[in-house]
Amino acid sequence: MARHDGTKRGWLARAALAAGAAGAMMAGVVASPALAASTGYDALAKLFDEWRAFERPAMVDGAADYGAAAMARKAAGLSAFRDRLAAIPTAGWTQAELVDHRLVAAEINGLDFDLRVLRPWARDPAFYVSVWPHRTDVPSRDAPVSFPEIELYNYKFPLAKADQAVLARQFAAIPGFLAQARVNLKDSNARDLWVYGTQSLRNQAQALAMLEAGTLTVTTLEGAWNANLAGASPALRAAVAKARAATEDFVRWLEAEAPGKTGPSGVGKENYSWYLKNVHLVPYSWDDEVALLRRELERAHATLKLEEHNNRALPPLLPADDKASLDRLAAERLDRFVAFLVDDGIIPDKPYLKESLVPQTVRFVPPGDRQFFAHVTHREPMLLYAHDYHWIDLARMRDEPHASPIRRRTLLSNIWDSRAEGFATGFEELVMHAGLYDDNPRARELVWIMLANRAARGLASLYVQANMWTLEQAGLFQAEWTPRGWAGARDSLTTFEQLLYLRQPGYGTSYISGKLLFDRLLTRYAHAQDKAGKPFALRELMRQFNDAGMIPTTAIEQELVPPTTPGLGE
Repeated sequence: MARHDGTKRGWLARAALAAGAAGAMMAGVVASPALAASTGYDALAKLFDEWRAFERPAMVDGAADYGAAAMARKAAGLSAFRDRLAAIPTAGWTQAELVDHRLVAAEINGLDFDLRVLRPWARDPAFYVSVWPHRTDVPSRDAPVSFPEIELYNYKFPLAKADQAVLARQFAAIPGFLAQARVNLKDSNARDLWVYGTQSLRNQAQALAMLEAGTLTVTTLEGAWNANLAGASPALRAAVAKARAATEDFVRWLEAEAPGKTGPSGVGKENYSWYLKNVHLVPYSWDDEVALLRRELERAHATLKLEEHNNRALPPLLPADDKASLDRLAAERLDRFVAFLVDDGIIPDKPYLKESLVPQTVRFVPPGDRQFFAHVTHREPMLLYAHDYHWIDLARMRDEPHASPIRRRTLLSNIWDSRAEGFATGFEELVMHAGLYDDNPRARELVWIMLANRAARGLASLYVQANMWTLEQAGLFQAEWTPRGWAGARDSLTTFEQLLYLRQPGYGTSYISGKLLFDRLLTRYAHAQDKAGKPFALRELMRQFNDAGMIPTTAIEQELVPPTTPGLGE
C-alpha cells in the first residue's frame, strides 16, 4: 500500500492543494507558511502513534491479556495521554487539523468507556471470537473484538510456509485465550450477551471444522475463494484441531452457565448519551435518538403507503424466481447503477468504482430461505448496490490512503459508524430522489421498506441499551414494524443484528442518525454555497465528502462548511 508523508508539512501541503482547488468552501484546510513551520501537528501525530501502541493489549504466551490487572494498568495510563493531548498548542490550526485532534480525543474516550462501562472482555462472551473468514463491509469489525484477529481472508491458499508459521502460532494461542476468558467472564451476569452471544463461538467452531475439511469459503474486497489446509504442516493442522476442540468446549461451558445469568446487558441511557457525544461525535442523546428514529419510522411507513397508492395501476414488482433470471437482472442493474452514478453527476468516476461492486453481486436464495434483504434484492438489486457504497469506501481506503496520519488508519471504537452506515443508508434515498428508479417506480417502495426496517431495528436497540427491553422483545418489535412481514422476529438475521447493536452502543441507530447528519451537512453546505453566490454541485460535495476520509459526519461538516455559516438553531 502506498504511504504518504505523515508530518504536518506533508498533510498541510496536500490540504493547501485541496483548498486551492475547492476555493472558499474549503476554508478549513487552508495552510500558511507560518503554520507549515509549526511543530504542533507533528506532536499530535507522534502522540497518536504512541497512543495506538498503548491501546493494544499486552501479550502473554501468544495471547492478548485482558485480565483485571492488565485492564487496571490501561486505566491508570489514560490520564497521561489526555494531559499530553490537552497540552498540544492548537492556536492557528486549520479545521482539518483540529478535526484530527478531536479524533484522537474520541479514541481516548472510547477506551475510557470500555474500561468503565462496556468492559467487553469481562461481560461479553462473543468478544472472545478470534477467527474471521469474511471481510466486513465497513472499515473494521462492527462490534468489539479481541486482539489479534485471525483474518483468514487476508491469506492466499494453499498457504505459503511463512503464513503457515504465523497461523500456527495464532491458532495455538486460542486454547489458552479461551481459558483466560472463563476467568475474565466469571462475574458477568449480562443475560442477553450470554444467551445470544454464544452463537458467535459456535460459528467459530464451525469455521474451524470447515477449514479442516477444506470446505471453508473466505470473502474479501476482491471476491471469494476456498480456504483449506492442503499442504499444511503438521504443526498448523494440530493447532487448528486444538483450537476447534477448545472452542467447542468453551461453547459447552457457555451453554451450561447461561441459564444462571439474570442481569441486564445494556449500558443505560446516561452512559449511552455520553458515548454518542464523546466517542462517536454524534450530537444526540438517547432521548433525541428515540424521537428521531420514531419519526423516521413513521415517515417511512406513511410514504410507503403513498408510493403504493401512486403505483396502484402498475403490476406488482415480483422477485426473480430462479438463479439465471437473478444473475441477468443483477448484472444489468449493476451496469445501470454505475453508469447512473457517473453520468448523472453523483460521484466522480474512479477505476475501482465498478470493480469494488462486482464481487457483491446478488446471489440467488430459494424463496423459502429468504430473509429481509433477499426479499428486496431479488426484486431490485440496485437497492443494495446503493448501500454497498461501503465497498467503494473500502476500495478508496486501499487505493487512495488519506494524507493525514490519523485518518489513514481505521478509527477505533467504530467512531466511523455515522459516516459508513449512516451515509450508506442515506445514499439509498439520495439516488432514489436523484432519479435512479425512474424506470422502475415500484422500486421506490423498496427504499421506504428498507428505511422502515432500519428505523425499527434501531429504535428497538435503544430500548435494549436502556435495559427496558430484552433482545427477544427487540426482535418482535423489529418484525412487527418491518413492512410486508419480511423480517422474522427470531430468524438468524434479526437476532444477529440485535446482538450486534447491543454489543456496540450507537451502531444500531447510526444507520438513521448518520443519514440525518448527512442531510444536515448537505443542507448547510448548500446554504453556504447559496450565500456565496455559487451553484450547488452534488458531485463536488461528494468529492469533498469522500476526500475527508472515514470519520464522523459531524467532523466532515466541521471541515466542509465555513465556521461562519449559521447553524440550524442548535
